[in-house]
Formats: sequence, C-alpha cells, structure tokens
Amino acid sequence: MGKTPGFSDHFSAIAGQYASHRPTYPRELFQWLAELCGARELALDVGTGNGQAAVALAEHFARVVATDPSREQLERATPHARVEYRCALAHERVLEPSSADLITAATAAHWFDSSAFHAEVERILKPGGVLAVWNYAPASVSEPVDEVLVALGARVASFWPPERKFVDSGYRTLPFPYADLAAPRFQCRMSWTAPQFLGYAATWTAVQRARRELPTDVLAEFAPRLERAWGSEARDVVWPIALRVGRKPGSP
Repeated sequence: MGKTPGFSDHFSAIAGQYASHRPTYPRELFQWLAELCGARELALDVGTGNGQAAVALAEHFARVVATDPSREQLERATPHARVEYRCALAHERVLEPSSADLITAATAAHWFDSSAFHAEVERILKPGGVLAVWNYAPASVSEPVDEVLVALGARVASFWPPERKFVDSGYRTLPFPYADLAAPRFQCRMSWTAPQFLGYAATWTAVQRARRELPTDVLAEFAPRLERAWGSEARDVVWPIALRVGRKPGSP
C-alpha cells in the first residue's frame, strides 16, 4: 500500500494494534462540543486514525468528513453511515469554504504543520464555527502501578519525537488560532488488565523507536514489574484530557 507523502508516519505499521489498544473518549465530550455549535450539519475530524472521534461526532452531526494521511489507518477505521473517510494531510483542501460547523483533532494536532492547518481551518469553518483539539495526559491507575508507569516513561523519554513537547505541555504551548473558550474537565476511562495496558504502551511512538534501537525490549523489561503491581484483575485506568477549544469570529 502506498503512503501519502509529506508527513511523518508513526502509526501505519501498527494500525491494527492502534485500533485495538487505544482508550476511548467520553461521550460527554462530543455532546458538549455539539452544543457549542450553532448548527450541526457538518463536522470535520482531522487526523482521524481509526475513526473513533468521527464515529462519536456522527451521533450529533448530519455529516462527518474524517481525514488521515495513513491509508493503513483508514482501512481499519470504523464504518458509519454518516462518516466519509478521506486520505489527506491535515491542511489539504477537502471541504468547501465556510462549510464546517466543527473541526476536531483528537490526539493528532501536535503532528500537524500548524500554520498550514490553521489557514485551512479559517477557510473551512463557518463564521462562529468551533475548533477543538485535544490529547490525553499520562495514565493513572494506582500508586504502585503509577510508579512503574513513571519509570517506563523515563526509560523511553529520549525516544519521543520533538512534537511530544506539545503533549507534555497539555497543548498549552501548541499554536492555536482562536481565543480559548472555557471548557469542562473530561477524562478517558478504561477497565483494563496489565496485558491490555502493555498492548496500549506498545503503540507509543517512543516505545516503537526504543524497540528498534535498543538491544533489549523495553516492554519485556517492565512487564513483570507492571504485572506484579497491577495484579491479575482489571483496574480503572484514567487519562485526563487536555482540551483547547476556540470559536472563529463572526456570527453563525
């Protein structure tokens, strides 16, 4: 399968893992975003990956267009009657001017060419339309488990791409084109076993690179320690969401 040129592809090779081992976003987040919009005719989800956010938006919007530069990711995206998937970079023109009520980027905006993306956002959004970008902070489980997760994070810290700095800042340092709107606090929550969490950790860009470059497997190093701290049962895993929301000036 050919690749879309012009982007750093961190996820195509693990698209199947990515679709199976990522936390889901809370329904309340999409309900709140929909309520911000003057109309709910069209939403655009950029960097959609497996389509998780796009499908959630389709519960509130008549039509959703979802884009991603990875064809492998889109092949595994969840189908929905109101979602149209397109292979495209974040700043490529896929919609008519002033046509979108909402544009979202779920755990993706730190990979974009910000200036090019923001120019396209300005072109596509209706006056009064909403832009929302978010990511999630490191997971928390329990004090013993969290100690292991902090150690794992430190072990792979040097293997993150430079864009990771935006995630570490909770997107506060990420360029953003509009004045920030006040937002409620949301979080992802999953009930996972230790092997399920390890499957998720295997999708981290830093872990993928560490596995390629180090003589030993970092997850294999940490798995026994994590499993001892975790136990055999499923535990609640919580990721606080870092959300930035803004409105394009003008009346809908």
